[in-house]
Amino acid sequence: MKFYISATGIKKLTISSSTAVTSGGGGVGLPVGMKGKGSPPGRRRISHRTLLLPAVLVLGLLLSLLFFRITFIMLESAAFCSFPIGCLEWRIFDGSDSTLLREELMRALLEATSDGDNGVGGIESSTSLPSSFNDLVKDMSSNGQDIKAFAFKTKAMIMKMEQLVESARQHESISWHLASHGVPKGIHCLSLKLAEDYAENAAARSRLPSPQYVSRLTDTSFHHVVLLTDNVLAASVVVSSTIKSSSIPERLVFHIVTDKKTYTAMHAWFAVNSINLAVLEVRGLHQYDWSHEVNIGIKEMIEIHRLICSHKLDSMKRGNNANGNDHEKDLQHLRPSCTSLLNHLRIYIPELFPDLNKIVFLDDDTVVQHDLSSLWELDLNGKVVGAAFDSGCGDDYCPGRKYKDYFNFTSPIISSKLDYYRCGWLYGMNVFDLQAWRKTSITATYHHWLKLSLNSGFDLWNPGSLPPSLIAFEGHVHRIDPSWHIAGLGYRSIMNVTESVLEDVAVVHFSGPAKPWLEIGNPEIRSLWSRHVNMSNKFIRKCGIMG
Repeated sequence: MKFYISATGIKKLTISSSTAVTSGGGGVGLPVGMKGKGSPPGRRRISHRTLLLPAVLVLGLLLSLLFFRITFIMLESAAFCSFPIGCLEWRIFDGSDSTLLREELMRALLEATSDGDNGVGGIESSTSLPSSFNDLVKDMSSNGQDIKAFAFKTKAMIMKMEQLVESARQHESISWHLASHGVPKGIHCLSLKLAEDYAENAAARSRLPSPQYVSRLTDTSFHHVVLLTDNVLAASVVVSSTIKSSSIPERLVFHIVTDKKTYTAMHAWFAVNSINLAVLEVRGLHQYDWSHEVNIGIKEMIEIHRLICSHKLDSMKRGNNANGNDHEKDLQHLRPSCTSLLNHLRIYIPELFPDLNKIVFLDDDTVVQHDLSSLWELDLNGKVVGAAFDSGCGDDYCPGRKYKDYFNFTSPIISSKLDYYRCGWLYGMNVFDLQAWRKTSITATYHHWLKLSLNSGFDLWNPGSLPPSLIAFEGHVHRIDPSWHIAGLGYRSIMNVTESVLEDVAVVHFSGPAKPWLEIGNPEIRSLWSRHVNMSNKFIRKCGIMG
């Protein structure tokens, strides 16, 4: 019996009812006679076309999945890779994408570094730079930029932020500098109150010193202290601290020289607030009767110092910085003392006190902590001035006080005369042998160098009284122990100063902009000064002066 079955796409099959044939001696086999047309008899064979459709379907599915994966990788890498094909190779074949991505980022950063400002200006001008890291991430993600763009934009951001920081630093320096110039309201009030008291109170006009002590003013056996100042409060601290620290205060004689404007207030303070044991005089510059030659010399000196300060200020306005000093250091050279007559008058101490032999000179921003009596017995070995130098050695020795910090060594006049790395001595607490000074030409040398500065365009040194003094006193300085004097407490950065050093030193000196009567200095260091302010005085309390 035979059946014939035919269907579209299928060969004609003939099924016979003859006995089935088993293979291998067992099991059920195909019936004998089941065969396809054209097929060998006795065997079943399926055509290769029957497998083509499933294979195509599977391959299509795999290719679709691969396409979506590649697309995802390309989109994911676009914001981070300069070459997406390279990223694709890393992600699919290598698997070490973090290392290669880091190398790509490093190449982009190095390219941005070596490119200088090229490209950065375009970024700054064409688009507004992100103001924060989060804004940068958002910008890079939304715009799909590559690593190179990321590196240049990051560089532009950092450069802009550095400019803002530098601008803020300069503005802060200027504000701090201006604060150091101001006269506190309390000190101004004190001067007015004392001047008023001088006019109304006979005791405030009493003679200084009392007639029985006048002879001590020229007696060379006493310990004479000279102070040139127009600051009443500062003078009171210097006098008070010196007396408190002295083992023999009855041998002290203070000579305070001030200007005409401050004379009445200064006199009233010390007339009403008498000092125990010691003797004190207050003299105004208007009370001196100098020779015509001295008067002319002083006027020339002040005028040249004023021109040096003006030249420095003009140079700063033009943005010139020939000596390589930073902005803050330039500002420090333009302190009020730059043009102060009393500050520069120290070069005329022999003329101010023609009857004295040896004196101790103190600046008005000093505080005496230990007995100074032995200074008047100090042998200067024929030198004119005894001065301390910064203690220490090595590269950090006397930081900020080497000759290179005072003078312009690009000038042949300076470079041929001075040593670049030499340390300058400290002004502000000095022993002067006036007898030895009068035998020298120190004051004449000082004036000679001022005129050289005038003729050289004021570029020989930075403004101040110390640079020309360093030259004028060359060969006349006797080094004293650094424990006598520590300076620089008026600067914001105080190098290598410990609490024990401050306690052991005889005189602490607030040289620098942050004077102790201002509120811009270090409170802990200011306390060394404020403890000597007479807070019980009625004028101190009325003017609201805080120690």
